[in-house]
Amino acid sequence: MPFRTRPGQIRDLLSLVDAEVRERIEEAVDFVSLDVIVQHRRARGLPAPAADNAGDRQEFEAGVIAFLEQLTADLTERLSSEQQRKLEDTASRAGNDRVARLVAIQVALAKQLPDYWQQFEAIRTRHTEATGASGRERRGFLARFFRR
Repeated sequence: MPFRTRPGQIRDLLSLVDAEVRERIEEAVDFVSLDVIVQHRRARGLPAPAADNAGDRQEFEAGVIAFLEQLTADLTERLSSEQQRKLEDTASRAGNDRVARLVAIQVALAKQLPDYWQQFEAIRTRHTEATGASGRERRGFLARFFRR
């Protein structure tokens, strides 16, 4: 019996899992990038970013790429050359778009590394501190989620 899905949604389990993991990663990375911008601007007394502002959008996209690159570098540094080669193969199947390639690598890592989200949170913390937008005054998403 096929899974219940919305019209036009993926129907096989592996594709459905990949799509859900990808969506969670994209949301988390977007949050990190936006959080860095907001914290940075708040510290300088500047206005929050606006979605319809081209400069703000460019800053956001640059932040997404910077964080994805940092995340990829940190998570892959201890992998074997064979594991890294497989990740590159995964990235190449995602096409030429830089963000799509980096997200494809993160999806593969999330499925491969048992502590992916814990490492994600640690890297997020280091990244926000390194950009001068420390979120230390707030607890991270995972800390709030697992606090129960």
